Amino acid sequence: MIKIGKTNSLRVAASLPFGYHLTSDNPNDPLVLLPHAQVSTPLKDGDVLSVFVGTDETGNLQGWTTPPVAEVGDTLVLKAVGSTHFGGFFDWGLDKDLLVPAGMQESPVNQGFNYVVHIYYDDKTNRILGATKLHHFLSETNTEHQVGDTVQCLVYAKTELGFKVVINRTNLGLIFHSDAFKKLSIGQEVEGYIKVIREDGKIDVALQRTDKIGRSNLESAILEDLDAYGGVSTLTDKSKPEDIYAHFNVSKAAYKKALGALYKKRLITIDKDTIRLNK
Repeated sequence: MIKIGKTNSLRVAASLPFGYHLTSDNPNDPLVLLPHAQVSTPLKDGDVLSVFVGTDETGNLQGWTTPPVAEVGDTLVLKAVGSTHFGGFFDWGLDKDLLVPAGMQESPVNQGFNYVVHIYYDDKTNRILGATKLHHFLSETNTEHQVGDTVQCLVYAKTELGFKVVINRTNLGLIFHSDAFKKLSIGQEVEGYIKVIREDGKIDVALQRTDKIGRSNLESAILEDLDAYGGVSTLTDKSKPEDIYAHFNVSKAAYKKALGALYKKRLITIDKDTIRLNK
């Protein structure tokens, strides 16, 4: 069965003045038109090749030998190359741009900007389309994650509460501003941790672990760093947040708490300009 919006293995059924008709092994499948412009050398009946199957302006199936950067079901960052009252157009690697209809836009699309787009096949119009309203396709409630899980997050929107993210390409979640200790931007991919799964199933994500395990890991990392550098570090609780993040990938607040815990355990000494590992 031909999968629209995917790469298929098809066979040449007939040569035409303007291209080739391709067919699958299923006799009930429609024919796919492969224009001459998509092939560099002539094909003959019976040849088998891999083609991306999409649709033309009339909804008929068409093949491309060079696939786009993503297929139906994918969610990724794309650049808007045009915008009209009925939708925005995005470059996705084909000679035919991807349309995101106005009704499927989270916010109005502006040419030249990057957006996180989900690609889908619309049965009503027989077209491959895109959407920035991701909640129509990705779950807003937890389906597979546990608190403390390490996840990959794709930032797709900014709100008054924080940043909306796609979690592992399957779920939607939120990083509150208080948990976003570094600058985030639309389309940015960051590693995060499942902080809270609410009663309604919605997911809160943090950029660093703030539980007991996270605190213990940071304390161990600080001790190992001190040991590696002769027991002395100039990265103190007065250092710039960006310097602390660059070294330990944590917020200044978390770093200060870890230093305080190590000091109480008498494992380090804190001076004005240095911290030292106690022997």
